[in-house]
Amino acid sequence: MTDINEPVRTARTATGAAPKETAGIADEAQTADPALLDLAELLFFAYRDFTREPDKILDEFGFGRAHHRVLHFVNRRPGMRVADLLKILKITKQSLGRVLKQLIDEGFIVQEEGKLDRRERLLYPTDRGHELAARLAEPQLERVARALRASRRRGDAKIETFLYQMISEADRPHVERLLRTKLNMDHKQGEPQ
Repeated sequence: MTDINEPVRTARTATGAAPKETAGIADEAQTADPALLDLAELLFFAYRDFTREPDKILDEFGFGRAHHRVLHFVNRRPGMRVADLLKILKITKQSLGRVLKQLIDEGFIVQEEGKLDRRERLLYPTDRGHELAARLAEPQLERVARALRASRRRGDAKIETFLYQMISEADRPHVERLLRTKLNMDHKQGEPQ
């Protein structure tokens, strides 16, 4: 196993020279801003640990991260259209179809036809799906809450802005609408009737 503290080594040809097509990329990586490289590396480690506990839970069911993503979004937005899920996940119908079929067959999600347009397929979590989504979210939410508490103690309250800016610019309005819609729904559910 490679020590993460070792310097990056460029691939070499049989003569010991860096291949021409990779030499420029490797040189750029060597001269990139070390602070940016450190931050990118921190993101890798954060993602590794953010997904570690849910991966163990998913493994109990023979599921992977794709199942987790589908279940997360369906649980957060019950009644969402399959087309909307495809747009959020940016995957092919074929990729989603395999994962969705397994979640439906095993009783975590139900699919219903649309009330106005019978061609639409609306997705809902079952009680079992809601429970699994909550179980998967619990260790991640604890990790995020712990990190936010520590960051805010240090005065680093720009985390949300940073994460938002990491999203591709073209997708930011869509993500903002999704989050705003979810926040509005949560507020309405909390209002006295």
